[in-house]
Amino acid sequence: MPPFLFWSFAAFMLVFGAAVVLNRNPVASALSLVLSFLGLAALFMTLDAYFIGIIQVLVYAGAVMVLFLFIIMLLDLRVEKLRRINWLAFSGGIAVALALVVQIFYVVGNFRFARQPFPPLAQSTVDDVHNVGALLFQSYNLPFQIIGVLVLVATIGVIVLSKRDLR
Repeated sequence: MPPFLFWSFAAFMLVFGAAVVLNRNPVASALSLVLSFLGLAALFMTLDAYFIGIIQVLVYAGAVMVLFLFIIMLLDLRVEKLRRINWLAFSGGIAVALALVVQIFYVVGNFRFARQPFPPLAQSTVDDVHNVGALLFQSYNLPFQIIGVLVLVATIGVIVLSKRDLR
């Protein structure tokens, strides 16, 4: 993977990850999280982990975010009102974040293996999807079915609880 792609996708994820936290509108925050998930999927794709990248898009950016947006719309969350910033807490948070960054650079700089490139990955003759599907439907078929029933019951429960009286 060219370093340019890694750094651009990593920066993309950081920008939209910060947007998740900094947005006051919950819908805009959820959509920023979708874009952050897409950046993570792109990183998986550049590492030749195509199955994990596709699952990242389908499961997290698709199904989970649709569920988040459904709940946000269901709860009818309003945009948070602007309030004064607590500068003491803000400066303390910045100090802790800077201390964490300094520690990370110190540890990575002094770790001998961090400066060495990764060895090339072994190419498999068997497909990822085949292995995951065989494991899922042979060894874990009953838990897979139970999770499906639990998700169905949870969906029905959300619909019943969100139903408003029309009286």
